Amino acid sequence: MAVRGVHERAADHFWAFMEDRSVRFLPHRFAPMFFTTLGQVIAGRDEPAGRRAALAVLGRMHQRLGLRAYHDTAISAAFVDTVGRFAGTAWGPSSAVRWERGCRRALRLAERAAGALGDGPQVMVGEVESRSEPVAGVVVLTVRPVRRLRYEPGQALPVGTPRLPGRWRWLSPANAPRPDGRLEFHVRAVARGVVSPLLVGEVMPGETVWLGPPADVGLSLARAGGADLLLAAGGTGLAPLRAMVEQVAVSPGNRRVTLVVGARTLFDLYDAVALDKLADAHRRWLTIVPTFSHDPAVEPAAQGDLLTVARYHHRPGQAFFVCGPPALIEAARVRLPAAGVAARELHLAVTFERALDAARWSRQPQHPQPARQAGRQRDEQGRPQTAGQRDEQDQPHGGGQCAGHRAAEV
Repeated sequence: MAVRGVHERAADHFWAFMEDRSVRFLPHRFAPMFFTTLGQVIAGRDEPAGRRAALAVLGRMHQRLGLRAYHDTAISAAFVDTVGRFAGTAWGPSSAVRWERGCRRALRLAERAAGALGDGPQVMVGEVESRSEPVAGVVVLTVRPVRRLRYEPGQALPVGTPRLPGRWRWLSPANAPRPDGRLEFHVRAVARGVVSPLLVGEVMPGETVWLGPPADVGLSLARAGGADLLLAAGGTGLAPLRAMVEQVAVSPGNRRVTLVVGARTLFDLYDAVALDKLADAHRRWLTIVPTFSHDPAVEPAAQGDLLTVARYHHRPGQAFFVCGPPALIEAARVRLPAAGVAARELHLAVTFERALDAARWSRQPQHPQPARQAGRQRDEQGRPQTAGQRDEQDQPHGGGQCAGHRAAEV
């Protein structure tokens, strides 16, 4: 908490520095988010997925705050003055030049990131309303944003906590959009992780979390057309696929869905109660198949490797979605086509290792021609783990706007 206090004081100084010079684009409530995220992008010390998540957030803030090139001088001056004031003996004669150059480069990357992201929901804050720990090391957090967040089931968004400001991790909501706007996140504590242990072990109801812009990660009902679905979920990769099942439940049509849920043992099936409720409510078109890879105590029919069991349930013409740990995704990439699953039917949760690729942004002209914009394709989005599956590899992991809410979202 002492570090958190330093960040808050530094963000206050950063904001005041610009206010004193009549540079007033940044709401005070969002100064900690902007300042610390900018610092992370400049420093580049996070793992690739975290850096890309931070850049996505900074890009959306750059867009929503209406930043222009002429703001760079004031922002860089405020940032350098703030870092120099709080760095202590670590600040040397050449530090100011390095940080100013880094700040300007980060702001240009943010500008290009804004163009790659396009328009979309604001960066906003939310409140943790409840938490539960269904199994050791996994928590379910229910978050209420200040305004309803526009997203599609299967998407992922950067999530941060003021306990560790500036560090962002991709998580997928485990529910389709609800009338009350609540979001449910499944988070597993990752060994050597930085953000996920905080979310699992320390973040409590009543606390604030930060929510970045949703992004497509290859899991979308639109990709299936009108086909039936076969969903294969490993670990907390269940979250985005469960959200897709909820979307089917409120969509027109007679689509059938088979959801194969893999876990090591029966005790690792953390979302069993919610799955039972889904199965009971939609037994006409939904089949849920749990399978356990390392539990000899369950009946033989429930034992098996996730991909083997999912392949057994596959029927030609189904749209086959897979989400889970990176090893699962790579195995699916090789094994399923070899087993006869057509490439056009297979949809793998992409890894954030290539999500919203910062190198691609940096190569883009600042004002691309319309023809180039039309020809651009979204890179596969991912990280060393898949969306909604785990929080970090370092190491990461699963409403509109109006002037009256400007203090609560940007």
